[in-house]
Amino acid sequence: MNDSEQPGVAPENGPARSADPAGGPSADVLARAAQEAARVQEPAAPADDTVTAAQSAATASTTVEVAEANPLRDPRDKRLPRVAGPCVLVIFGVTGDLARRKLLPAIYDLGNRGLLPPGFSLVGFARRDWAAQDFAKITHDAVKEHARTPFREEVWKQICEGLHFVPGAFDDDGAFDALAMVLKEIDETRGTGGNYAFYTSTPPKFFPVIIEQLKRTGLHKPPPGAWRRIVIEKPFGHDLKSAQELNAVVDSAFKPDSVFRIDHYLGKETVQNILALRFANTLWEPIWNRGYVDHVQITMAEDIGVGGRAGYYDGIGAARDVIQNHLLQLMALVAMEDPTAFGAAALRREKEKVLEAVTLPENLDLATAIGQYTAGWQGGVPVKGFVEEEGIPPDSRTETYAAVKLEIANRRWAGVPFYLRTGKRLARRMTEVAVVFQRAPHLPFSKTDTEILGQNALVIRIQPDEGITVRFGSKVPGTAMEVRDVNMDFAYGEAFLESSPEAYERLLLDVLIGDPPLFPHQREVELQWMILDPIEEFWAQSGRRPEGYPAGTGGPASADEMMARDGRVWRRL
Repeated sequence: MNDSEQPGVAPENGPARSADPAGGPSADVLARAAQEAARVQEPAAPADDTVTAAQSAATASTTVEVAEANPLRDPRDKRLPRVAGPCVLVIFGVTGDLARRKLLPAIYDLGNRGLLPPGFSLVGFARRDWAAQDFAKITHDAVKEHARTPFREEVWKQICEGLHFVPGAFDDDGAFDALAMVLKEIDETRGTGGNYAFYTSTPPKFFPVIIEQLKRTGLHKPPPGAWRRIVIEKPFGHDLKSAQELNAVVDSAFKPDSVFRIDHYLGKETVQNILALRFANTLWEPIWNRGYVDHVQITMAEDIGVGGRAGYYDGIGAARDVIQNHLLQLMALVAMEDPTAFGAAALRREKEKVLEAVTLPENLDLATAIGQYTAGWQGGVPVKGFVEEEGIPPDSRTETYAAVKLEIANRRWAGVPFYLRTGKRLARRMTEVAVVFQRAPHLPFSKTDTEILGQNALVIRIQPDEGITVRFGSKVPGTAMEVRDVNMDFAYGEAFLESSPEAYERLLLDVLIGDPPLFPHQREVELQWMILDPIEEFWAQSGRRPEGYPAGTGGPASADEMMARDGRVWRRL
């Protein structure tokens, strides 16, 4: 059937039939549009040169419904990204290193990806006597130097239109009064509707002061239909008591679902892939338990020293800085049961069960190790020891390396040790989770055939070479039956055309949208301190000093001895 034979369609060069007497589009034209839209789903109508007015009207109604049901707006269409609504992001401490290297570039990258609304505004707050153009220049330089996506002038111009700066100290009432006036003006000029997110990119001692100022000015309380959120950077206290005090201050101003505690490791694609690997596949679940897993190693190794963080790091140490948050969160993701849904409440509930079930070894002296890097060579360059770094006292007992052995007292993991280690000035930069499986209960080969065969392992590489490696035994080509380890490798950079966004991109977008699954809850933070506090107390009461290890090596000998006592070895750095 050609067009001239279809009902309600005018023959070529002929007048259209069943025209709308009101002068609008004819019912026949509307009918043709409806047929084109539904052609792939509905059988062709029977040929008929006459169409009644009732049929034409029904077809026109169908056309309107088809036009309204835009398939590109279907929430199931993954091509449609999540975009933040009109809002203002206020960064306290915007002149700091974190804001310059991570936050400001992440905001630009979100804008470059089309994930910020046109009315989005950024307000910087810091103790600098800057004008708005000075802040714009600093932001521009930070974006040019550290942004992940290419610099585009039109994107920068759009972001620059919403830049504002408020100078002042955190205990300055006048500065916060000025901030309130600036935010009110932004609401009026850019249509942000009173939606504010406050980011505390400051040392922890300023958190209570900032929150009290927000309460005094009423900025913590949203008008009807709007929202107010606060982002807290780690550390969330330095022990359980201080964490509970901080939580009490935050809870006095913001509802629990408006508090976002940032652990940037949870924003990394490879960390989120732990959940996908476990719960989107049937391959691993049957062996993800004490019946098959021998032990789990979670490592965060850095090849840099304390650098400019000496003032913060001394007295904090590797365990508080990394194990209490990053590594315990990774352990919870590896060990948790499958949640009922990928939502904040369900994920937190399962992670909390794991943290509540963590048990410490009876002898912490044998099940922990601490070290402090000494002068050595890093990448062929001589480097200082920790106590020689600027700002570090020569008698400092702060550890730059920490390793602990933990167990989880539940049915899935009983008897399976989890080894957590972190350190600075190690052989190389690496963060990974290694699930090491038990050896085969019986090998029909001779001992010489398998003398270099290790244990099967699943290694999740979080940085820098993001991906997954599976290690298993395979026969070596040749006439002899020789079996040794080989690797099957998946790399993010090779499997996907799209590069992974920075962790702060994902987390900032989640804050502006109000999506909290990747942020640890207050209860999680407190449980993590309950695990680490007894270890820190043991180190302090026993007078244990960190063991020295040369920069550029794998850490102190006591860490290797800790593993050797269990008949195991660390994965090589």
